[in-house]
Amino acid sequence: MSCKLYSEIMMRQDPNQAVNLARFFKTGKGQYGEGDRFLGIKVPVIREVVKQCWAETTFDDLETCIRDGYHEMRLAALLTLVQVFKHAKKDQSVQQRCIDFYLAHTDFINNWDLVDLSCYELLGTWLLDKDRTLLYDLARDGKTIWEQRIGMVSTMQFLRHGELDDTYAIADFFLAKPQPLHDLLQKAVGWLLREAGKRDEQRLRDWLSIHYQTMPRTMLRYAIEKFSDEERLGWMK
Repeated sequence: MSCKLYSEIMMRQDPNQAVNLARFFKTGKGQYGEGDRFLGIKVPVIREVVKQCWAETTFDDLETCIRDGYHEMRLAALLTLVQVFKHAKKDQSVQQRCIDFYLAHTDFINNWDLVDLSCYELLGTWLLDKDRTLLYDLARDGKTIWEQRIGMVSTMQFLRHGELDDTYAIADFFLAKPQPLHDLLQKAVGWLLREAGKRDEQRLRDWLSIHYQTMPRTMLRYAIEKFSDEERLGWMK
């Protein structure tokens, strides 16, 4: 394997840590990460490798890494893609290629950390000045919970730019889905609502006053996490 990113990641594997990560990311039979395999490498180490290797990593290399059976290798590919995207600020063609690559490989973005560490840095940033229908389509019709989560979590970048509308609108999409809503989608929606509330707390309260009675409990609990103990108790009751 001539890909430096691949070889550098493989050199850092830790079998003992791999057991812990496999348990943490729910890889048992019937769990959301069923069958995934781990090298035992923590995110800061992967980021350091990416920092060293991203500039000489080709899209062919990324293709190899994103399709790999090891979770950390796929994460390394995604974090490298983020770096390529960020460093191509003045080259729209390279950024477009990054986005096309990302969307073509969502089958391999198959756990919550892979989603959360990549989607808003890529799709969220790309769509800041573009039509955002793509995210609504993913949230509503994504073929996996991971694609649906991408639709929600990508709005984090909009929140960071003071734009709250899409987060609330996509949250409405999830509330309209047939129940029960997967726990990882409840958490994602609640998390983004909480982040929206940090920018405009009253708007979150106004939205909750309409929806709290029909919200799944986990979603509600995540959304109100930053409220006072007394207020949280009131909403949960």
